[in-house]
Amino acid sequence: MTFVSELAPSDLWTHFDHILTIPRGSKKEDRARAYVIRIAERAGLEFKQDATGNVVVRKPGSEGKDDAQVTILQAHLDMVQEKNSDVQHDFDNDPIEPVRDGDYLKANGTTLGSDNGIGVAAMLAIMEDDELVHGPLEFLFTIDEETGMTGAAGLADGMLQGRQLINLDSEEEGVLTIGCAGGADTHLHLPVDSTAVPDLAHAIEVRVSGMKGGHSGVDIHLQRGNAIQLLARALYAASLDETILVGGLEGGNAHNAIPREAAATVVVPSRDDSDGVRALLDRELGAIRDEFRPADPEMSWEIKAAEAPRDAWSAEATTRVLQLLTALPHGVMSMSYDIPGLVETSTNLAVVKEVNGRLEVLVSIRSSVMSALAALRQRIRAAGAMAGCEVEEHAGYPAWQPDVDSRMLRIVRDVHERLAGEPKIGAVHAGLECSIVAETYPGMDMISFGPQIDFPHSPDERVKIPSVEEFYTVLLGTLEELA
Repeated sequence: MTFVSELAPSDLWTHFDHILTIPRGSKKEDRARAYVIRIAERAGLEFKQDATGNVVVRKPGSEGKDDAQVTILQAHLDMVQEKNSDVQHDFDNDPIEPVRDGDYLKANGTTLGSDNGIGVAAMLAIMEDDELVHGPLEFLFTIDEETGMTGAAGLADGMLQGRQLINLDSEEEGVLTIGCAGGADTHLHLPVDSTAVPDLAHAIEVRVSGMKGGHSGVDIHLQRGNAIQLLARALYAASLDETILVGGLEGGNAHNAIPREAAATVVVPSRDDSDGVRALLDRELGAIRDEFRPADPEMSWEIKAAEAPRDAWSAEATTRVLQLLTALPHGVMSMSYDIPGLVETSTNLAVVKEVNGRLEVLVSIRSSVMSALAALRQRIRAAGAMAGCEVEEHAGYPAWQPDVDSRMLRIVRDVHERLAGEPKIGAVHAGLECSIVAETYPGMDMISFGPQIDFPHSPDERVKIPSVEEFYTVLLGTLEELA
């Protein structure tokens, strides 16, 4: 165990310390699920697993509280796995290395997994603590939240008895969340013809890095740069003045993470042309850096000579790719009319890579207004169609509409005010599994809250240590009040 287990509350942090050692990427939650089951067995609690891989653990009410309504606590087992390019880390085998930075806990060059590991650790601590006052509890551990909420979508009917749920996947201290955006992904598949590279041609490698990235829902309003979009912008500008062929372009790792790095190989006819193209790229990227300096002060780029590939994209394919990536929208599209400061609709140009002669582009769209989400998907479909793409649209998930008259909201707000001060009530632009669970279990009364987690889905992810104790205090107080 590391120093993390010595933090307060110790029961919660001890579980999180162990969770840091468990590889748990999306769709690879087997070991995390086994840990949950091991704790349930150790505590003598009933549990069951559905065909999707979700686990529900049941704990009877404390003495005299078995007649209270069943309360569901819910968190997801998987984490986003992002790292800086200069960090050697195998997410499938290596433990996360925690680092303390004042009042914050972060990781050494990787995501920390506090999203949603703190929520999981809180549930495990409550499962084992026989001194708490609470009614009957169900602990719902879902899988694969980060790549599309497929765990919640596959939650079997009949797994849950309760009809009041506390989701532990929010990331702002002092905020009670009662609504979230819906979301959907669009995949664009663009065939890219190749051509042989002449013997006298020269190649350049261009890499954009150093950007903050972050969660494409929580951080999209910060107007940080998208490495894919900005690299494509620079390449397209250079292509308007010089003859270039792209020999490959890639960037981004996850649909819900703003791309922090992107790279491309550029082929030019001769060494003299290479100098001109390098100068154009350097000038354009310098202008981009100045433009984005307030939001992304550490943006950097590298332009260096590279070994010429045997093949590169044809002139037509190069133009189509650069035009497509330049035309695709990224960022905030509109703000909410109803909730001041809330992003209503956004899109994230998330991943670009070449696979077997096709450019694969993943775009992630979010909105709290489903008609606006559909309209933005049409816009992306139209841009893809004009470039000659095959367009594949996934079903996505609905928005969770706020209920200001919720009994759960009233109770949690009163407890929060008594134990931690008056909370704010709001909605988030990120997706929460509440919207999916509500489809399977109509009439579910839900709320979401959690500790302060900054910059999730990026290596800058950090959790504010004192906020975890406050969050846990409010959670235990809520369970006692609900009993």
